[in-house]
Amino acid sequence: MANSCHRIGTHSSHPLPCPFSWDFRRKQALSVIEQDVKKMFPCHFSFFVKYFPEDIAEEVVQEATQHLFFLQAKQMILNRNIYCPPEAAVLLASYAVQAKYGDFDPNIYKPGTLILEEFLPARVMEQYQMTSEMWEERIRTWYADHIGMSRDEAEMEYLKIVQDLDMFGVNYFPIRNKKDTELWLGVTSLGLNIYEKDNQLQPKINFPWSEVRNVSCEDKKFVIRPVDKTAPNFVIITENPKVNKVILDLCSGNHDLYMRRRRPDTMEVQQMKAQAKEEKLRRQMERTKLLKEKQLREAAEREKMSLEQRLSQYQEEMRLANEALRRSEETADLLNAKVRVTEEEAALLQQKAIEAEEELNRLRIQAMKSEEEKLLYERRMREAELLAAQMLEEAERRVNEAEYLKVQLSQAKMAERQAKERLVQYCQVPVLASQPTVPVLPLYSQSRAPSVDVASDIQGLRLNDRSPDLLSTYQIDNSEVDTLAIQIEKERVEYLEKSKHLHEQLKELRSEIDILKVEDKQSILDQLHQEHKRGGEDKYSTLRKTQSGSTHTRVAFFEEL
Repeated sequence: MANSCHRIGTHSSHPLPCPFSWDFRRKQALSVIEQDVKKMFPCHFSFFVKYFPEDIAEEVVQEATQHLFFLQAKQMILNRNIYCPPEAAVLLASYAVQAKYGDFDPNIYKPGTLILEEFLPARVMEQYQMTSEMWEERIRTWYADHIGMSRDEAEMEYLKIVQDLDMFGVNYFPIRNKKDTELWLGVTSLGLNIYEKDNQLQPKINFPWSEVRNVSCEDKKFVIRPVDKTAPNFVIITENPKVNKVILDLCSGNHDLYMRRRRPDTMEVQQMKAQAKEEKLRRQMERTKLLKEKQLREAAEREKMSLEQRLSQYQEEMRLANEALRRSEETADLLNAKVRVTEEEAALLQQKAIEAEEELNRLRIQAMKSEEEKLLYERRMREAELLAAQMLEEAERRVNEAEYLKVQLSQAKMAERQAKERLVQYCQVPVLASQPTVPVLPLYSQSRAPSVDVASDIQGLRLNDRSPDLLSTYQIDNSEVDTLAIQIEKERVEYLEKSKHLHEQLKELRSEIDILKVEDKQSILDQLHQEHKRGGEDKYSTLRKTQSGSTHTRVAFFEEL
């Protein structure tokens, strides 16, 4: 937006707007060293926006302008120049973090990373019994919801919320009326507001620019002449004549821009907006393309991880099969050793049985020699027979046990052969190196589509044949444009649902932190804002209410304040 400068005199009176030429402006401008600036080094200068738009999303076209608006709005909220409710401050902080650091990554982000003083007003943190970790946790919750949002989108969402704050876009000046009542004059892009001394949130009177005919200043008096000639002039009194010059300059510039917005755009502005729309369309198509590439890359990564998991599973099964084979071989060796020991024991028992039989024959021969020894021989013979029977029994048992162990050995060998066959099968499974190479696509950090409805803009670019030079630089396929328009419309519906969900989250956060509120540290603006909310009013409903009635009635009301 171009800023307009207007000639201001001590006793000047002129209709709005009244801009003068650039040459005249350069002649009247003062150098920095000629102004009342403290001679110190280093000397810091801050450049602020002089005129605010009525609708940032519609009027701010270039990204550089949007970024400067964002930086100033953020600084004004942190410096308490603009009152911001606590729950809205937390939401704004999450958008500011998204604009500065990009997407939330739980693997990189650690508690204590955020410097809260850079994102959250100190006034808000002082009014609640909450630690820095508690504030950071609430900011991080919303920050994680902004994944996929680019820096310019996060800044625009930030500005959309700030634009609805009561004090945004208002330049305040201390004034008095004829009854010497201390008041505030607020100069905005829509008109002039009159505030009570202790209430800079809700104006008592509003004069839109459409009702202002001209303005003038003389010494400490500032006169506003309404369009309605039957209404009396609106006279305010300031403390310093220099303040009147500043007010006159702001009134002239804002009125000029107010009238310019209600006229058709100039060729230069139309060309700038067309270029901006073309650039948005190009970036949207690039984001769509990169999103597809990202999805393909993620699918490739998932396939690669799946193959690696399958390979790990096969390797684990091969290890278990080798382990089972090793255990089977050890079991077979043990059974072979046991069979050999059993066979040796059976042979030894058979040898003892033969010896017992020989001893029995020898005793029978000796029994024939002596009758006296007969009984002894008979007893010994019975004992020998009993021992021989036990030995035969034991030998038979050992033989049976040997047969059983042979059967076990045969089964162990069969299990060993099966394990070897399974090992051969697992060895035939292809390893990862033999798998087809998965293409790895480049990964770009891109954001989701903006929430602005540009379907009509896309159609306008397709049908507009009056600016071929603008469209010749970037050819767009009709099918791609149609697909993109459908996608943007879908995202617009999603954005409306998100706004509703966001409103519910703000309400939930407000009720949650109200429990930890320190009542003694609540300012007058906090109390006024709470009363405003309880009455179901917002910035725009208040402006509509203060515009009701005739100009004559509002001027009379101002004089009676």
